[in-house]
Amino acid sequence: MIGLAGGTGSGKTTVAAALVSAAGAERVALLPQDAYYRAQPDVPFEARARTNYDEPGAFDHGLLIEHVDALVCGDTIERPVYDFEHHDRSNRTTPLASAPIVIVEGILVLHDADLRRRLTLKVFVDAPADERFIRRLERDVRERGRSAESVIDQYRRTVKPMHDLFVEPSKQHADLILPGGGQNQVALDVLRAFALSHLERLGMVA
Repeated sequence: MIGLAGGTGSGKTTVAAALVSAAGAERVALLPQDAYYRAQPDVPFEARARTNYDEPGAFDHGLLIEHVDALVCGDTIERPVYDFEHHDRSNRTTPLASAPIVIVEGILVLHDADLRRRLTLKVFVDAPADERFIRRLERDVRERGRSAESVIDQYRRTVKPMHDLFVEPSKQHADLILPGGGQNQVALDVLRAFALSHLERLGMVA
């Protein structure tokens, strides 16, 4: 169980991809925390757009932990799919099979004590604030159907304040801090070695 936390745009996805590449996709189950935003089917779109998605209450922690435990037990889960354009959980789900390595990735992965207790390795991916903002702006416009104005408004209104209040303090719980985010090749090598050593103990690599 590897937890990857850090601010928005810090490089968590890059780090997760490096681990998947090193271990092999069939040996990794990847759980993005942002798939577990709470469903809001009865909330008007305008209100959903103004929801604070960067505080702990925005996530369905109970379902996430239930799915983590199921994966650890060897079960296949139906991972939720979140529709970022409509700010609500989709009716679709994605089957995710258990694997020798489970990665949970998200801004508040190290904030929740119940989740922390389940993690073998707790990692905080760090990067400068200006770089994180630029990456988030580019991603949300390109991949999530947002306007630049809405991304900037959300960053000022909730992302930056919640980062300071919840995300940054969770760094104290990390076993390993990756300065430079996904560009830190030395740190990535350490994580790859950790993952491969686990697979070796299971007799899954030569």
